[in-house]
Amino acid sequence: MARYFEFAKYGTTYRKEFVAGLTTFLAMAYILAVNPGMLSDQTGLEFGEVFTATAVAAIIGTLVMGIVAKFPIALAPGMGLNAFFAYTVVSDFGMGIPWQDALAGVFISGLIFLVLSFTGIRETIINAIPQGLKYAVAAGIGLFIAFIGLKNAGIVVADPGTTVALGSFHDGGVLLALFGIVVTALLMARRINGGIFYGIVITAIVGMIFGVVDTPSAIVSAPPSPTAFGALFDPLFSIEFWTGNMWIVILTFLFVDFFDTAGTLVGVANQAGLMKDNKLPRAGRALASDSVATMAGAVMGTSTTTSYIESSAGVAAGGRTGFAAVVTAGFFALALFFSPVLAVISGTVTAAALVMVGVLMASSLGKIEWEKIDEAIPAFITVLAMPLTYSIATGIAMGFILYPLTKLVKGEGGKVHWTMYVLFVVFLLYFIWLREA
Repeated sequence: MARYFEFAKYGTTYRKEFVAGLTTFLAMAYILAVNPGMLSDQTGLEFGEVFTATAVAAIIGTLVMGIVAKFPIALAPGMGLNAFFAYTVVSDFGMGIPWQDALAGVFISGLIFLVLSFTGIRETIINAIPQGLKYAVAAGIGLFIAFIGLKNAGIVVADPGTTVALGSFHDGGVLLALFGIVVTALLMARRINGGIFYGIVITAIVGMIFGVVDTPSAIVSAPPSPTAFGALFDPLFSIEFWTGNMWIVILTFLFVDFFDTAGTLVGVANQAGLMKDNKLPRAGRALASDSVATMAGAVMGTSTTTSYIESSAGVAAGGRTGFAAVVTAGFFALALFFSPVLAVISGTVTAAALVMVGVLMASSLGKIEWEKIDEAIPAFITVLAMPLTYSIATGIAMGFILYPLTKLVKGEGGKVHWTMYVLFVVFLLYFIWLREA
């Protein structure tokens, strides 16, 4: 095992890799509560089946990444992509697409991703999208996720006069959510690995003490049955599935996953000192691992599975090889048997996790060239539109339409990659013809 993962080459040991794998798991374990809660809230999927799908997708993806690509990077259903799946694609106030069709869309996006992973097209696409728009998409998704967290907890409520307003501080759920946000913020300020996970645990316990959160009926049980397993295959072979709206959904899944994964891989590999001549070794294997995880997760019944930036916590703890990822996968396997505990976790408890993930994603705002108005306008509209239209796809579409226009008016249209003009037409059609919701 040590020879296969090249412990000597990277100066690591079993103990270092084990601690790193555990650290990564603790840093991202919140997804076991957040993802089922988010998907079951709007899609018609059951919490238990999404919990099992989430854990299994994380196990498969992380094992493939660790064993095949040999990187200390863990995977699980991605934040932002699960919000797009639940609130933009499936929900009644979104596109209203059946969850079975949405899972099929995730699967197709993973398949396209797999093909791109073994070709030079991936570099072409990565280079085509302006860096400022990449940062804006990440930040916009962060704001959207934080808004969802505040709404689910009742901290932000609908108001006929002002559209939104502050919730009632006389509500126990609101007070518990605020407590969770403060506690989690303090843990993260102290740079405690797994701060988001510990924040959920502390908030849940306090909620149980004061009767705001139900007490679990058991601690350990057999994993819930993934009844959504394989539900995507019927839509794939249906003519009605292949609509213009569905292609927009597929391309959005693909776009966000592609750049999120590329950024995570480069960031974590650079932190671990694994980059060679500013290039990522085994990049094709790493991207392929991510796409395989996405397809496996879709078959199990969950939204897009992607590489997690929380893996950097494990790298900081000493992880340097794929063995750390194997350890993380092992902990996800153990977590499968603790579904009764996680089943009582409500939106009130997970609000802090969504807000803190939003904070982390919004940090990319500082990398946008705000002094250049032709860069700032598309980026700002992208960020602003996501939470205000309650749609990640709409935010991306607006930004990708404005970017080539501002560059053309400035006289720099020739500097824009031709791919951006293709996307301009695609998203323009999205608003004029294809958009139904």
